[in-house]
Amino acid sequence: MSNTLEPLSVSVLSGFPEPDRASVRRAYEQELSRLNRKIVVLDDDPTGIQTVHDVSVYTDWKKETLLEGFREKGSMFFVLTNSRGFTVEQTRVAHREIAQNIAAAAKAAGSDFLVVSRGDSTLRGHYPLETQTLRQILEAETGKAFDGEIILPFFKEGGRFTIGNVHYVRDGDRLIPAGQTEFAKDRSFGYRSSDLTEWCEEKTQGAYPAKEVTCISLEDLRAGKVDSIAEQLKAVSGFQKVVVNAIDYCDVEVFCTAFIKAVLSGREFLFRSAAALTKVLGGVPDKPLLTKEELVEPGNVNGGIVLVGSHVNKTTLQMEELRRSKFPIAFLEFNQHLVLVKGGLAGEVDRVVALAEERIRNGQTVAVYTRRDRFDLPTDDPDEQLRVSVEISDAVTSIVGKLSVRPNFIIAKGGITSSDVGTKALHVRRATVMGQIQPGIPVWMTGAESKFPNMPYIIFPGNVGEQDTLRKAVELLMQ
Repeated sequence: MSNTLEPLSVSVLSGFPEPDRASVRRAYEQELSRLNRKIVVLDDDPTGIQTVHDVSVYTDWKKETLLEGFREKGSMFFVLTNSRGFTVEQTRVAHREIAQNIAAAAKAAGSDFLVVSRGDSTLRGHYPLETQTLRQILEAETGKAFDGEIILPFFKEGGRFTIGNVHYVRDGDRLIPAGQTEFAKDRSFGYRSSDLTEWCEEKTQGAYPAKEVTCISLEDLRAGKVDSIAEQLKAVSGFQKVVVNAIDYCDVEVFCTAFIKAVLSGREFLFRSAAALTKVLGGVPDKPLLTKEELVEPGNVNGGIVLVGSHVNKTTLQMEELRRSKFPIAFLEFNQHLVLVKGGLAGEVDRVVALAEERIRNGQTVAVYTRRDRFDLPTDDPDEQLRVSVEISDAVTSIVGKLSVRPNFIIAKGGITSSDVGTKALHVRRATVMGQIQPGIPVWMTGAESKFPNMPYIIFPGNVGEQDTLRKAVELLMQ
């Protein structure tokens, strides 16, 4: 069982046969050119764009918005649902509406489509609710019958690998089974299983037993057994789960080659994946990391702002490293514990905004962070936990919304925090993904409708990067 699994050395990643990457790429590109489908990525927080560039992100899912996405020239667009900040019922209602509007927009555009439910690479989120709801409504609205659901949480930039059906999270020179990490102890989305076949059984409460899950092995992927993998996919029915092992992008390319063959033979699937799949399925080429010249407008002498909401241990370590920056940064603590006091958060917002504005106007960058000590509500109700978390997040992100001075740059740390900054504070309706400032750290270019138009907005996931990644990103912008 997953709880008895031992960590692995990262050296295991180099122990698999090296494929002929050139021939893998040729076969993948050939099949991709035959896939005449619009790829709609539903992102449960804004970090799913960690691997792509020059694609659109929409922050609502009205029919006319989705139709705009379908009519774009590109093969893929993202819809930010922020459902990881939703209750169960809010998630169900939103995904019913999303599925209905995808079906309507696709019909109006005369386009077929694939749907990717992009979730956290450490397996958190409203699963299986989101894909179950999408399946139910899309089948009713379009007549499609989904044969299976593909589970692919591999995300190289974040150190997430699947080997022998077990999902691992890199920690230094070790790979830790995901079920043994702090992410698995999430108060809203916790789980026990590291073996993804067992995880499917656990999350579906036995509806899809581990022994019935189809597994695409690393050995077959590295051997380039495209036709064999395609036959595995063709044999899937009844929305059975398909677990894909992967430790490198070439594995995803081989899988997508086989997947497209299965789709072109008439099979239909939904995806639950992390960010790596979208790059491969969307045919997004590599791009160098963004430079200061691309990210900071000349002539703006104001300081920047870093907003830290995430409470995973990696974020706390990264923030402590930021304190050691060679540049002067003003650190302002936000006391989210005041949520228990009537009017407490509103007063705290006003206090922090006043301090931040003064420093930003004087050319100093500020880092606003929530208290690091653990804050637990006296309840085990996950929806109530989530409601209070959202109330706190709304208060924290309103700091950016209340700024009357245009910062030199904005970084938001954490999934829900960065989503709320983008939609509630900056009022972005459509953004373009510029690329990444560090591996796995994406940047939006805000639209003309936003509070700060045409501003690069850096979305820094809470659980990504090394200890010095946040400091490096900030120092790049301040140098």
